[in-house]
Amino acid sequence: MQTKLIHVFIMAMFTMLPSSLLAQQTLKVATFNVSMEADNYLKKGEKGSPQVLMDVLASKNHPQVQNIAAIIQRVRPDILLLNEFDYIADPEQGVQAFINNYLQQAQAGSKAIDYPYFYYHTVNTGQPSPYDLDNNGKATGVGNDAWGFGFYPGQYGMVLLSKYPIVAEQVRTFQHFKWKDMPQHLPTLKADGMPWYSKEAWQEFPLSSKSHWDVPVSVSGKTVHLLISHPTPPVFDGPENRNGKRNHDEIRFWTDYLTAETSDYIYDDQGQRGGIAQQQPFVILGDLNASAQGEGDALLTGIAGLTSHPSVNNSVVPQSVGGLEHSPDREFAASHTASWRMRADYVLPSKQGFNIKDAGVFWPAKDTADYYLIGTREASSDHRLVWLELELTAN
Repeated sequence: MQTKLIHVFIMAMFTMLPSSLLAQQTLKVATFNVSMEADNYLKKGEKGSPQVLMDVLASKNHPQVQNIAAIIQRVRPDILLLNEFDYIADPEQGVQAFINNYLQQAQAGSKAIDYPYFYYHTVNTGQPSPYDLDNNGKATGVGNDAWGFGFYPGQYGMVLLSKYPIVAEQVRTFQHFKWKDMPQHLPTLKADGMPWYSKEAWQEFPLSSKSHWDVPVSVSGKTVHLLISHPTPPVFDGPENRNGKRNHDEIRFWTDYLTAETSDYIYDDQGQRGGIAQQQPFVILGDLNASAQGEGDALLTGIAGLTSHPSVNNSVVPQSVGGLEHSPDREFAASHTASWRMRADYVLPSKQGFNIKDAGVFWPAKDTADYYLIGTREASSDHRLVWLELELTAN
């Protein structure tokens, strides 16, 4: 597996934050699966690479990316996670190019927006394994035989954008945590009851299909931990349900991480053990590919365990008029975050440290001026930007 790299770039060197940020006691946090991976910009059958996204970002005028930037500028989050943003080692050709060429340029009547701090890191998608992980008789090293589904290293990566400083020395990554080391993990078995994965593969198999990150951000004198992941979709497999079980356990990782009694087994890529310190404010962010309402194919116990965790505030579920309009026959349509009709994307704050002031999903109704930004899959993404506005409390 590729040697771990950490990239934290602080692009504004301030001895203190601007007074406007210091005075701010509310924090808008968002997640957005932007579908900014190479295959999104290629014809069917063409092979992608990070260079494809580099070219799109350098062009400054790709309509789909302009619409994504316009959505971000409309909502104006202070902290934003981008899922499915290909890993590009050089920020000047990757995340910084997106900020400079799209977000810092006014799009579709919105004001430009800047993020002076960002974080990104390698992920397991597209990282080749030497094993036949899908048991089709061939070890190809890519696709289903990569440690996370993908055709080149870094496909479907993640990027965090922030208006607030990232506490670089306290970042924890869990890209290489082994699935076998999770107590009571869900076993993946063949029809005859034998293990799905070979002994050799299982010894090396990471839990994370992309990665799990704990990224602390300093907000108005407080440290807020952003707990970030993008579990595999619980589909595209067979009766063994290998992706469904991995999705479940990737989500369960955070449930254990938040619980002092169950977090001792966890170790990060730096060798530190244990979960988050109790009473620390946190926000769980990401496309979790699972619905606590039972929609979709995910195993319910994983996501239900997380959303009902005693330290998680799931009392306010972001909603939209557009989602309700898109699926009028679905009970939970207003809370859907993807065009394929499910709540898949989450912003879940801790009860400690915050009051929820407002929430929403950027999904305009068909009769509104902004509908064109999300009207088709090609307009922006098949996911919607999800946000919460949080009030920081004294404790």
